[in-house]
Amino acid sequence: MDTGTTGETGGPEWVGLPGGLLALRRTLLALWTVLLAVATAVLLGLVAGPVWAVLALLWAAAAAWGWVLLGRNWRSWRYAERADDLLISRGVLWREETVVPYGRMQLVEVTSGPLERRYGLASVQLHTAAAATDAKIPGLVPAEAERLRDRLTALGEARSAGL
Repeated sequence: MDTGTTGETGGPEWVGLPGGLLALRRTLLALWTVLLAVATAVLLGLVAGPVWAVLALLWAAAAAWGWVLLGRNWRSWRYAERADDLLISRGVLWREETVVPYGRMQLVEVTSGPLERRYGLASVQLHTAAAATDAKIPGLVPAEAERLRDRLTALGEARSAGL
């Protein structure tokens, strides 16, 4: 008597996100850090004196910490296409893995805001009947996002036809 699964060997083939998403997030971190540091230095310099303006350097420490955390978070995002579903995994401290069956997908959309377009990125949003299982894959190259959208839509239509 045979037991276990047949066909698939090993685990799913995970695909990570391109580096453009990390560059975008780190650019935003640097921009906000500089703005907050300047505002803090000016405010403290005027109100409490120039010596207190040095406290604005705390924003640089926060930015260094955020720089590392953004890198770890970016590396944690990945997705895998399997025969019957799409896996999305993310998170460093709290790992979260979402499984979206192709037959449950109702809508797959590709979005790209102004900053994403500037960095050549797009996001794929998956909508299902249950709002809690909606999933998003951010920071994909637009060609990959469109390919994924078309593939998921085709697989979703084929799987839902059997329901």
